[in-house]
Amino acid sequence: RNMTAEIISIDSLTYQYALTDKPALLDINLCVDRGEYLAIVGPCGAGKTTLALSMNGIVPHMMMGEMRGRVLVDGRDTTQGPVREMARTVGMVFDNPEFQLSQSSVLSEMALGLENIGVPREEMLQRITEALEIVGLSGFEERSPMALSGGQQQRLAIGAALVMYPQVLVLDEPTSNLDPIGKEEVFSVAARLNQEHEMTIVIVEHEVEVIASYADRVIIMDEGSIVSSGSASAVFTDVDNLRRVGVRPPQVTEVVSGLAKRGYSFSTLPVTLEEAETEFSGWEQRKKAASWE
Repeated sequence: RNMTAEIISIDSLTYQYALTDKPALLDINLCVDRGEYLAIVGPCGAGKTTLALSMNGIVPHMMMGEMRGRVLVDGRDTTQGPVREMARTVGMVFDNPEFQLSQSSVLSEMALGLENIGVPREEMLQRITEALEIVGLSGFEERSPMALSGGQQQRLAIGAALVMYPQVLVLDEPTSNLDPIGKEEVFSVAARLNQEHEMTIVIVEHEVEVIASYADRVIIMDEGSIVSSGSASAVFTDVDNLRRVGVRPPQVTEVVSGLAKRGYSFSTLPVTLEEAETEFSGWEQRKKAASWE
């Protein structure tokens, strides 16, 4: 196994779908480190999904289009092997769980990928038990995937990816069709995988508040390019840049930045509620101190 710090390395990647007039991705350079939690944000049509699909070979293998540049996953060029081989390294979870689920029971859904790569039955059951435990679906083995809630279906899709023991989990807007409880279920599973199992997470997501809490790094895409990249704090506090691209800043950032523009002074712009609490308690103390002087 290739043990460099990078698990995914993308060099000068340009990709244009057939019958379209401009590239979906334009000269993308990006490295993802092992164990990193990377979030990809941007307006509709920015190229986020195409970038996510390039990380496990669906782009270019299963799409019609033209690719330039290269994508290495764990040292292997994605154009060199079939997508099902890539699934061992990169698990994919899409925005609509129903489209991914095809089997009549949770157990057979979980077993599908393992059967394709010929994992022996004993090991298969062990892997499935372990993955169901992680995604909180133990005891659901006999249920039909269609009888599950949206959040449960999405956790099942994550479980079905996990049994392959991937090193990376790529989630493409996994919560866009879910209610708030379902969203929370999916985010907490992804956070646990990252924190407890050191799995690399790449997530395309609109929920900026959640990303601000979990992601190690955020990249913002617009019109096929990466327009900014950095920690959640760095990216989400550049409110003017976000507005230009059409990405909503986290609510607390927006509120405090509005106050700052009205002349209130803050030491930093918070991007999470915790940071806001710290900032406001500091602000209260500074105000008190000032009134004593």
